[in-house]
Amino acid sequence: MTSETYIDFCFVRPAAGGFSKEIDELLKNTFEKKRLNWYLEEKTVDSAEMVIAEIKGMSDWTSEDETIQFLEENAGEKFWQYLQGYKMFIYPVKRGCGSCGVH
Repeated sequence: MTSETYIDFCFVRPAAGGFSKEIDELLKNTFEKKRLNWYLEEKTVDSAEMVIAEIKGMSDWTSEDETIQFLEENAGEKFWQYLQGYKMFIYPVKRGCGSCGVH
């Protein structure tokens, strides 16, 4: 079963340059076998770099808990070091039209 997947991550670190590229590599490694796409927005605030990653696509996860378990098993140390917050919505595809509750 596939699910519509929407995830936003907020990554932060001290300013050093090239943060978007590093986050892109982290996401490629973490989600290498998933049909997900992402858009990265980088900002510099005071002496820190922040990257917001908006991830969308189809996945085989059926819940947010499953997604978190996948991340705990597959995301590297740098991912967790930089991660400051997240928001996710996983919408499993249901059979039928969904409007009448019968089909």
